[in-house]
Amino acid sequence: MQQTITKIRALTVNVEIVEMSQTDKTGGILYYVAAMYVQAHGSVEKKLVRKSRLPGAATELRNAIQKDGLQTFRNLAT
Repeated sequence: MQQTITKIRALTVNVEIVEMSQTDKTGGILYYVAAMYVQAHGSVEKKLVRKSRLPGAATELRNAIQKDGLQTFRNLAT
């Protein structure tokens, strides 16, 4: 199983994107989960904002956060 954690520091919160995947011997995807957590600065508590099982979802989400910042969070809330 492969796990990738991407941390993005923003002005008021930290964003953590966790990807977990498992592949078979031929490279086919057996399991994939991406989860996005938001953590306020100085806080230990993380809040799950979004979870996806679509491969590549974390990359799209990471790019949207880096490009649009807070606007991405507003879109996720709706």
